[in-house]
Amino acid sequence: MRLGLGTGSTVEHFLLALAARLRRGELEGLVGVATSRRTEERARALGLPLAELPAVGELDLAVDGADEVDPNLNLIKGGGGALLREKMVAQAARRFVVIVDEGKLVTRLGTRGPLPVEVIPFAWEVHLPFLRALGARPVLRRVGDGTPFVTDNGHFVLDCTFPGGVPDPDGLEERLARRAGIVESGLFVGLAREVWVGSVHGVRCLLSSSGGAGGGR
Repeated sequence: MRLGLGTGSTVEHFLLALAARLRRGELEGLVGVATSRRTEERARALGLPLAELPAVGELDLAVDGADEVDPNLNLIKGGGGALLREKMVAQAARRFVVIVDEGKLVTRLGTRGPLPVEVIPFAWEVHLPFLRALGARPVLRRVGDGTPFVTDNGHFVLDCTFPGGVPDPDGLEERLARRAGIVESGLFVGLAREVWVGSVHGVRCLLSSSGGAGGGR
């Protein structure tokens, strides 16, 4: 199996379980593609075999977490800053599975936290009025010493808070994609067809129809 490996605290549990099964000899022929340097380092430490995305081509499965999941299984991702690589890996997979805890479920995207928008460092400030015109309150993400957070791709991240949430994820994603200097957004619209939700009561699976409407079983 060619497996996309996501980034984040929830995916850490998946990596540990995956490594345990490999050690027990329950899995063979597995190769992973990491969505971040953090995941790559963790996977190597756990003994998981890795390859680069161009070398493996289409992935059989990608497993990742999410910051928010709406009733149509649209997502906000990128809290860890790996949104660009996460989206590339998700789009390269025949099956994309999202694993979250029930606190990530929202009625509208953007109500739990900001939407990350990855931008090139050159003249990044010019995007602030553009994003404000879209209803956002953008803030440059910084690290502990006050310097800008830099993604694995060498870019900055603008965390965009939308008071009341994002009313039109499809429309917003399209407008952001047309803006020169914006590399990617944390909106994952129409990509997830399967979301596994963990809670103190157990695990349930939310499934989307071909039209994107969320279901459950």
